[in-house]
Order: sequence, then C-alpha cells, then structure tokens
Amino acid sequence: MQRYVIIVEYDGTGYYGWQLQPELPSVVGQLQHSFARAFKHTITIAGASRTDAGVHACGQVASFVTDLVITPEKMMRGWNDALPSDIVVRTVRPAALEYSIFDNIVRKTYHYHIFLSRPAPFYQRYGWYYKRVIDQDRLARVLQHLVGTHDFTSFCAADAPDPNKIRTIQSIALEYIPAWNAIKVEITAERFLRYMIRRMVGAAVKIASCRHFSLDYIQEVIEQQNPNNPLPTAPAQGLLLYSIEYKKEESYEEIIS
Repeated sequence: MQRYVIIVEYDGTGYYGWQLQPELPSVVGQLQHSFARAFKHTITIAGASRTDAGVHACGQVASFVTDLVITPEKMMRGWNDALPSDIVVRTVRPAALEYSIFDNIVRKTYHYHIFLSRPAPFYQRYGWYYKRVIDQDRLARVLQHLVGTHDFTSFCAADAPDPNKIRTIQSIALEYIPAWNAIKVEITAERFLRYMIRRMVGAAVKIASCRHFSLDYIQEVIEQQNPNNPLPTAPAQGLLLYSIEYKKEESYEEIIS
C-alpha cells in the first residue's frame, strides 16, 4: 500500500461542498468517482480542509492510500483526463504510510473577493458584488479587530459542533485588484470554524458601509458571543481556499518515501 498526498484546485459552483454527500454532488465524491473510472480502483480521500457548498480552492491538500502500482505522473494525467473541467489535480506525491495531512499545519490562507462594481460575467462566480459603497479604510480597520485570539461564537454557524470556539487569526490583509475592480481580503489562521470567514467578512463589510455603526461595534459583537446576531454572512462564491502550509520539517515534500 502507498499513501499519496495531492493538491487540488476546483471551482465549487456546481458542488455541495468538499465533503462526500450521499445524494448530492461533492468535490471529493467526484474525485473518487473519476479515479475509479480511470483506474478501476476505489479510494477514500481525506481533505485537510472542508470547504462548504459553492466555495472554491486552488490549494486544497488531500490524501489517500492505494495498492495501485503506477507512477505519480501517470496517475495525475489519467485522473485529470477523467475529471470534469471544474476540478484539477495539480500535484501527486508519495508520502510515508503513517503521514497525516491534519498534523503540523502552520496556517491556512483563504481569500475573499468583493466586487466594487458589477463584474464581468466571466468573474462573477468568484466574488461578492456588494452594491453599497464600501469605505476601504474603514473595512481594513474593522477587520483588524478580528486579528488575534478570540472566542468566535458570534462568527460561526449556530449549530457548529465544536464546543471550543476560540481561534487565533494570524493576519488579515486587504489588496485592491484593478482588473476586477475588487478587494481581496486575505485571512490566515491555523484553524477556522464553519462559516467563520464568511461571517467575519459579511459583518465587516456591513459595518464599513454603514456610517451609523461605530468601528468598535465589531468588538461588541465579539464579546456578545451570539451566533444569531443580525450582521450578514457573505455569500459562498467569494471564498477561495488559497493554501495550506505545514511545518517545513514535517511537510509532505520532506518525507517523500
């Protein structure tokens, strides 16, 4: 048996998230189905991050074990030939059988794109067109309140199963993208709660675009620890899993068998 670690890119528009769904299309379901079709072998794939319905990725890390004897290059080529055009396997690398993609994660980086004017049809599925004027300086200042270690109960799914809602946001940075007339919000942390990024972005955009909110209001929302607060959740199509980084000495590139 051999373990492989892969990096996957996908457009999440047509899928009900990464995780396998019994009756609905999912990214991992399509990956497993296409592998079986290409090689007549079944595999079970685990992903390092569970993206929700409609969320995209260019740096999803996943792994699986198989007894299929084939070079990584041929595996990637045959697999991609069987996959639909909205999913691409970018790398296939062998790793030690005991290696876990869930251990030694340093940071996950997500991007969220906000269009400042109506986008071209080619781009619209990759961002949120927010129709009100956003004060970008206010947005940056509001988002900085979320950096650091906080209880993020107010910024996750109300039914989130993890009883521990404390997370540490390592950094949040904004960048203007002229070609899209859009803002890219880059958020990094070791771990996130479900809907956490979308709720953070939605709340910050609302506060930044409405002058009757003070910049400190976001701090009040954090302290209230109320997942049913009235601030909006940003839509899924603006969110992109950009990368997952590991401790260098434990990264799968360093332990290729």
